[in-house]
Amino acid sequence: MLKGKSGLPRRIRVVLADDHPLVLEGLRAMLRAEEDMEVVAAVTDGAELIPIVERHRPDVVVLDLQMPGLSGWDCLEAIRRASPGTRVLILTAFGDGEFIQMAIEREADGFVLKTEPPQQTLTAIRQVAQGHLVFPQAARRWLSRQIPEGLGALTAREREILALVAEGLSNAQIARRLGVRVATVKFHLQNIFQKLGVRNRTEAARFYFTARSSRLPPD
Repeated sequence: MLKGKSGLPRRIRVVLADDHPLVLEGLRAMLRAEEDMEVVAAVTDGAELIPIVERHRPDVVVLDLQMPGLSGWDCLEAIRRASPGTRVLILTAFGDGEFIQMAIEREADGFVLKTEPPQQTLTAIRQVAQGHLVFPQAARRWLSRQIPEGLGALTAREREILALVAEGLSNAQIARRLGVRVATVKFHLQNIFQKLGVRNRTEAARFYFTARSSRLPPD
């Protein structure tokens, strides 16, 4: 469980958003059986979601991408503005690389497929509530296959973070500079290490400066 201001455990407050009533009721019943979770609202229309998030300030929104009124992507951006402390877990039937890439770039806190066992969704809710980023291992493998080796393999955001690492900034400093969460910086660093074949920040910075001196395009 999460801890409240008093330091005592409290339930994870969850808002559910899915355009299929049957799916919504299934999710509600599943979470109702968990002692550490509480469903504070459930909606089938994206336009209804944002006022509810503003009113309840939930810990986690479980969000389908295919929503009437306001798409899941638009909902994600609106939630970031309306309630920055709310985590967003994408729950979708679409697991192709494009959707995963968009979820990462738009800084969703997690991505779970509806085809996964229900326990996977429960685990993901708990993890994102604790501030962790949750993406399938398949997402990391897909991303690592998309771009060739070297700095050209990094996304624009990853190159930006790598440059700040090379400047000697900490994860917290990078997060403040870019206006993102520390967990987001850590997630990108994991991908950077994997793509560059390095083990730590020092090796990543060395790779960066070597690439710069060799006139490889870091950005």
